[in-house]
Amino acid sequence: MPADRVTLEGDLSVPASAQAVVLIPHDVDTSRRDPHSQAIATRLRAAGWGTLMVDLLSAREDRRATERGEQLFDTGLLARRLVAAVDWVGAQPGTRTLPVVLFGCGTQAASVLEAAAELPGRVLTVVLWGGLPDPATDTVRRLEVPVLFIAGGREPGVLRLTERAARRLHAPHSVRVVPEATHLFEGRDALDQVTDIAGEWCAERLRSARETARPRW
Repeated sequence: MPADRVTLEGDLSVPASAQAVVLIPHDVDTSRRDPHSQAIATRLRAAGWGTLMVDLLSAREDRRATERGEQLFDTGLLARRLVAAVDWVGAQPGTRTLPVVLFGCGTQAASVLEAAAELPGRVLTVVLWGGLPDPATDTVRRLEVPVLFIAGGREPGVLRLTERAARRLHAPHSVRVVPEATHLFEGRDALDQVTDIAGEWCAERLRSARETARPRW
């Protein structure tokens, strides 16, 4: 897909009964080939959600960063590419009528929230899991999209920081905890719980959107 004068690569899979497309971005420290991400995407599809796993760096940028031992991390650039990916989903015949969920992990939190702030009427919700989100002041002010934070219960310090970040948001938000998980959510049971929590939240947001006077979806 075209974005910011480069071509991004991704994997789109949409079950026939999908109610939304969950966009799972990968940037400086992950790839859509990552087994952890693949496991999450597989679980989401089994639960009836479409998935778009997209690398926010082009193959050339990723190769250059690897050769130089550098990391290309620019929140604004990555957010613009996320916006382009949402535009792409909205232009495809099989997905143009489906809402989009932004599903970010770890270092992706800032760029995911920034992209969501740019797309108040085109993103159903944001789900952030793991990592330490720290939304910028301007993003906090502009963000209207509901946000779910999923945190591991075995790291109380990380959980407190996540709750503090959530309280900064003016948009609707919630913090859900996977009691026996760390911020890495290792293990099959932890991933199952992340998927279940995210799926329930997204279904709630979808029902709410459809119950409004002028539903978009």
